[in-house]
Amino acid sequence: MTRILQIFFGTLAILLLGPSIISAQNTKTTDLEPGNYGFADNQTKNPEINAQWKKGDYPYPARPKDMWELGVNIGHSFVSGDVETELPASLGVGIHVRKAVNYLFSVRAGINYYSARGLDARPTSLSVFKREKTYSQNNLGARLGDVRTIHRNYKTKIWGGSIEGVLNIGNLLFHSPEPKWGLNMALGLGINAPQTTINIFDGNSNYNWSSATQGLDMSKKEDRKTARQNLRDMLDDSWETDGGEENTIRALGDDKTIYPTLKGGFGVTRKINDRFNIGLQHEIVFADNDLLDGFEYRTAVDRSANIDMLHYTSVTINFNLGSFNNRTQPLYWVNPMAPVMMDLAEVKSRPELDLTDTDGDGVIDMLDQEPDTPVGAPVDVRGVALDSDQDGVPDYMDKEPFSKPGFDVDADGVAIVPDQGYLTEDEINTLVNNKMSNLRMDWWLPMIHFDLNKYYVKPAYYGALLQVATVMKNQPDLKVVVQGYTDNRGSADYNRVLSYNRSKAVVDYLVDRYDIARERLIIQYGGEKNELVPELQDNYALDKREEMQQYLNRRVEFYVARPGDEPMEKPEGPEAGEGTPGSSRSGTKYSGNKNSGY
Repeated sequence: MTRILQIFFGTLAILLLGPSIISAQNTKTTDLEPGNYGFADNQTKNPEINAQWKKGDYPYPARPKDMWELGVNIGHSFVSGDVETELPASLGVGIHVRKAVNYLFSVRAGINYYSARGLDARPTSLSVFKREKTYSQNNLGARLGDVRTIHRNYKTKIWGGSIEGVLNIGNLLFHSPEPKWGLNMALGLGINAPQTTINIFDGNSNYNWSSATQGLDMSKKEDRKTARQNLRDMLDDSWETDGGEENTIRALGDDKTIYPTLKGGFGVTRKINDRFNIGLQHEIVFADNDLLDGFEYRTAVDRSANIDMLHYTSVTINFNLGSFNNRTQPLYWVNPMAPVMMDLAEVKSRPELDLTDTDGDGVIDMLDQEPDTPVGAPVDVRGVALDSDQDGVPDYMDKEPFSKPGFDVDADGVAIVPDQGYLTEDEINTLVNNKMSNLRMDWWLPMIHFDLNKYYVKPAYYGALLQVATVMKNQPDLKVVVQGYTDNRGSADYNRVLSYNRSKAVVDYLVDRYDIARERLIIQYGGEKNELVPELQDNYALDKREEMQQYLNRRVEFYVARPGDEPMEKPEGPEAGEGTPGSSRSGTKYSGNKNSGY
C-alpha cells in the first residue's frame, strides 16, 4: 500500500506542476462577447467554416478541438457484503483520462486500486463457518480443533480498470456563459482482480475468540463496540488464510481471479479555472462475486441473496491537457448555447430605428456623428461637415476650400504661402519690356520658347505663330526676320547649330501651315547671345527659379526685315537638338498644384 501511495502522490505532483508551467505560456485570452464566442477559428476543426459562421455566411459553427482531461482520485473504499465493514475502512486511489464526445456525453477510462477491511463484533458458530468455501477450500477442520465460534474478518485488495460513458447533466443549464459546476452520471464496464485474505489463526494456534465477548451483551451498541476493540487488540497482522473462490462465477481465466464488472457512479465537479477542476464522486462496482469479503453465509441456512458490492467515495483532481492556442477546454465545460444567447442579447440591445434628422443634413441622428451641423453645410456619410483640404476649417467656413497642401492657414482657411523668391509677373514684364525697348520694332510680333535641347515647336505657341502669319498675310510685301537663340549651357558651336534649327523649324511651320512664301522669311541665329536673363549658371543643377529663367532665353524672335537683313547659312558644328515633344531630361516634371490641376 505504501508503494501505491508513493506512485499516486508522485503523479499528483507532476499534474500540479506540469499544467501550471504550461498555463504560464498558454493562457486563455479570449472573452465571451458578440462575435467572439470563447474560441478562435484555429481552435476548431474547420477554421474556414467557423470564420464564415461568425460573419453570418454559414449557418453552423465548426466543431471545437477540445482538450483531454487527466485526473487522479483518492478516497474511501469498502465492501458491502456479509461481514460488517470497518468504518473508516480503507483507502483507494486511481487515475483516469476523459475525452468529450459532445457537450453532454464523454468517455472516461481509468485504473484504480481499492482496499477494504471487515470485522464482525458478533461471533459466528463453527457450523455456519463449515458451509463456507473458505473453510472447505483451505482444509481448516483439522486446525480449528474444538473451536466452537469465530469472529469473521477479512482484508481485500482489488485492482480494477474500466471504461465508462459519462453524462454531464450540469451542461444542460444555460444560464451562464460557461458552466462552473458539473453534475455527472457514469455507467460502464470493466474488470476487477481481487485478493481476499482472512485472519483465523494466531500463528500456529487458535485465537481465544470467546474472550473478546466475555461478559458483553451483543444486543447493545456500546458492548459491540467494546468487543470489536477487543478483537483488534487480539488479532495479529498475518492474514494467513486465502478467501474462498466460487467456481461457478462469471470470471476470466482458469484461476477465477479476474472478474468482469458493471460500474456505475455519480458525482459533482467544480471548475476552478479553465485548466483545473476538482470533484466529489461515489462509485459502485458490481461483479458476480459473493466472496469479496471471504464469506457468503450469515447462518447455517441463510446464504446471502445479494452479491458483494464494492463502494468507492473519492475526491478527484482533474487537469485539462493541451494549449489554448489551438484547443478549447473540454466540451462539457463549454455552453453550446452561448453563441445563440449572445447574438440574441446583441439584437435585443440594438436601438429602435429612428429616422429623425435634426440638422437636416440627410444623415439620421442615429448615425450622425455631428448632429448639429449648420443648415446647408455639406457633410460626409457620417454627417460630419466636409473639410476638403483637411486644413481644420470646414468647407462652409473656408474661403479657400482647396488650399495648397503643406502650408499653414489663417482663420479663414486661406493658405499662408511664404515668398519663394520666384519672379513675379510684373518682374517678368519689366525684363521683357527692357529688352524689347532696345530692339527695332515697327510691328509688335511675339516670340516663342523651347524646351531644353529641343527645336520642336510646342502647340502652346501655335496661337503666337498664327498672329505672325496673320500680319504677313495682311502685309503681302512684308518680310520677317526669324532669329533663334539658346541658353548658355553647351558649347558655342553646338548652340549656334541648335539656334539655327529652331529658326528653321519655325519657318518650316509657317510655310507648311499658312502657305507663307519661304523667301519672305529670313533665317538668322544668335546661339547663346542676347540673353533676356543674363549671367545665369552654366550647369544643369539649377533650382526651379533659375530653370525658368533659362527657359526665357531659349527662344525665337520675329522682326520686320530692313534693308540689309540677309538669311544666314547653317553654321558648322555637331548636330544639335531634337525635333520631338517633351523635355530631354529624364524624370517626372509638372508645374502647379496636383490637387487643382497641372
